[in-house]
Amino acid sequence: MTQLERAKFLRQHMTEAEQLLWRHLRAHRLCGEKFRRQHPIGPYIVDFMHCGSRVVIEADGGHHNGSASDAVRDTWLKNRGCTVLRFWNDEILQNTEAVLEVILMAVARRAAPSPPAPLPQGEGRQTVETGIL
Repeated sequence: MTQLERAKFLRQHMTEAEQLLWRHLRAHRLCGEKFRRQHPIGPYIVDFMHCGSRVVIEADGGHHNGSASDAVRDTWLKNRGCTVLRFWNDEILQNTEAVLEVILMAVARRAAPSPPAPLPQGEGRQTVETGIL
């Protein structure tokens, strides 16, 4: 099975927690931000991703508890500039609003451009000679 076929399969077989979270993310309820589900990135398929800010969201069940492969995956993603957020399925199902708030804060923090450094006094200004008095 190719990676794209696997991603399609995962989209069709989402857990209850993934379905709930996707309903919120797909509806652009987070300030109109666009997310992708079961998104291939490198050798992995992440549950959800906001590509503009490179925020990856993973909905985890009990089989992820202390998973060494998750640690390797997270390190790989972080080394490529991604922020990885992991939520337990129960957390998504029982405390959806708090999960969405954490996601929105991460996207806003990563998407916000840093302000330009101030120019030293007198630099950056040009005087235009018009010849008119």
